[in-house]
Amino acid sequence: MSSPARSVCPICLAPIPASHETVGQDTYLVKTCPEHGAFRTIVWRGAPDHAAWARPKIPSRPKTPFTKREKGCPQDCGLCEGHGQHTCTAVLEVTWRCDLGCPVCFASSGKKAPADPTVEKIDFLLERVILASGHCNLQLSGGEPTARHDLPALVSLAKEKGFPFVQLNTNGIRLGTDRNYAQTLAQAGLDSVFLQFDGITDQSYMALRGRPLLEEKFAAVRNLAEAGIGIVLVPTVVPGVNDLGLGDILHYAAQNSPAVRGVHFQPVSYFGRYPEAPGDDQRITLPDVMRRLEEQTDGMVKVTDFLPPGCEHSHCSFHGNYLVSEDGSLQRLSAGGSCGCAPRPASEGADKAKSFVRQQWAPPADGFAIEQMAKKDDLDAFIARATSHKLAVSGMAFQDAWTLDLERLQGCCIHEVSPDGRLIPFCAYNLTAMNGEPLYRGKCHDNVEA
Repeated sequence: MSSPARSVCPICLAPIPASHETVGQDTYLVKTCPEHGAFRTIVWRGAPDHAAWARPKIPSRPKTPFTKREKGCPQDCGLCEGHGQHTCTAVLEVTWRCDLGCPVCFASSGKKAPADPTVEKIDFLLERVILASGHCNLQLSGGEPTARHDLPALVSLAKEKGFPFVQLNTNGIRLGTDRNYAQTLAQAGLDSVFLQFDGITDQSYMALRGRPLLEEKFAAVRNLAEAGIGIVLVPTVVPGVNDLGLGDILHYAAQNSPAVRGVHFQPVSYFGRYPEAPGDDQRITLPDVMRRLEEQTDGMVKVTDFLPPGCEHSHCSFHGNYLVSEDGSLQRLSAGGSCGCAPRPASEGADKAKSFVRQQWAPPADGFAIEQMAKKDDLDAFIARATSHKLAVSGMAFQDAWTLDLERLQGCCIHEVSPDGRLIPFCAYNLTAMNGEPLYRGKCHDNVEA
């Protein structure tokens, strides 16, 4: 069984026809470049069914497109008027410096990083986000954002401009080694931290980050909890490295609820220089992650708990919501299933997604005052726990040159704020050819005046 699609050549990044071919329960993206030949890559392995996971949507165009459709997708990103989803989360890289050298880095950060954008430039870029998409959710990223000593001031600036939810994407090293730093960020208005968290043993960090980091990660969680900042653990999942430890990460998250608000699994994508195409055994798909979670929690979490997204393209992610019981077990609050529904407006899913993230990934309204529950009667304690001790479990499959599906790309709601003020879908901005040549990153020069 096959269905038509569009993709790019992994060697030259030229747009080419493609198709999804399903054999048994496995779905492959198959494409042929007239110049560079054929490519076949696993994109969906096993149950739940690829076709049944689809959710049709009525497009929600960008509020203010900055580019026109001329060359065709993905050459006209900015966003163009043909993009099918407005921004839910804007990712703003405030530095390209980093204190790690991870081989799986999206941003290709390193010691030769260019100078940080000035506060004035960041002010301009925030205004561009507002013009393009309004006051969406904002993630300050990098590089490693905590390398900037004025990061608290940037958080305050974003809040002053009206962004309702400001999140920090970080490796957590500074947060783990400087106990007061989390308090400073909380005072500046930071709502949440997207914390790189690959496992609960140092073997994962040695393999993926090049050094043992477990104690820094644990300390970062403690310090953020004390500061009242919501925490989302973000594991990069790599087959043969940490894919057998996903259940342990989930148990750790439950043990540290309500400070830990969610776990967001990210199957590894291949950006940078890869002269040989990664084999299918080097890939882990969203169904693989869902099934591992069921297996490694002895069925406490089930594949059938998870739902497709209402915002981004359905094959980009999954999510499920749970109540954390006093014994650390999880009780399902959402249930999956097949969908024979009619297309829904993408704007409807976007509004729900933005609202959910603001409510779930930020700290509870009453903070983390767990000791107060002991003072409540049984009913009040249950209601309080149901309000505060929710854990969101999700996964997102970013696309690389082998797996890129232009239909998925056109439904993207996570947009990078490029240095020239355009908004570019995350997977397009980070896309690289096999020789490491990027499509956008490093090529979006400051040609728009602040």
